[in-house]
Amino acid sequence: MKPVLLHPSYFGPISQWTAIAKVEQLYFENEDNYQKQTYRNRMYIYDANGKLTLNIPIKHSSALGLKTKGHQKYKDVQIENDFDWQLQHWRAFKASYQTSPFFEFYEDDLYPLYHKKYKFLMDFNYRCMDFVAESLQIDWKFEKTDEFILNPEDKMNYRALINAKSDLGFENSKYTQVFEEKRGFLSNLCILDLIFNEGNASLDYLLSQELKPDLG
Repeated sequence: MKPVLLHPSYFGPISQWTAIAKVEQLYFENEDNYQKQTYRNRMYIYDANGKLTLNIPIKHSSALGLKTKGHQKYKDVQIENDFDWQLQHWRAFKASYQTSPFFEFYEDDLYPLYHKKYKFLMDFNYRCMDFVAESLQIDWKFEKTDEFILNPEDKMNYRALINAKSDLGFENSKYTQVFEEKRGFLSNLCILDLIFNEGNASLDYLLSQELKPDLG
């Protein structure tokens, strides 16, 4: 199997972690331009009212005094910490998952991510993905790209999984969710939804899911 190429994300959706769980060699795209409406700064969780969007606010180039009209590199994007977004997200986790089977098991390790300030979005996202890899107990080895290649021929290109507005035909099988009896099953939420509900069974679940061979 070819190495897989992905974007680092805000914890990441189940589709992305399905790819990570199955791969032998993993690369993260480190040289792309930042794009809105992606899992770079967004996640979807399941709260009492259904699908809830949590966004990390970012500093736009104008706020940083950048005069260029071009795109800003993802790795240069800074988090807007003047907004108390960490407290908001932490409270959302507590409200949504306090009654899930495994939230309390992971709570102490997750807590520091929401009580320490991070300057750069990409740095924070890598730390979030470290947390997931440790929770899943996977062999967490990866490399970072040193140039952007539009159509890499030597890697499976799964970078499109960063798009938060399209599941690209991916639909994961059902697992028990906290509010499923009230509002039905929600597919491809943030990986945390799976971990809080399935705990140690999460990795086997991911290995049982299917992705298209290449997303281009």
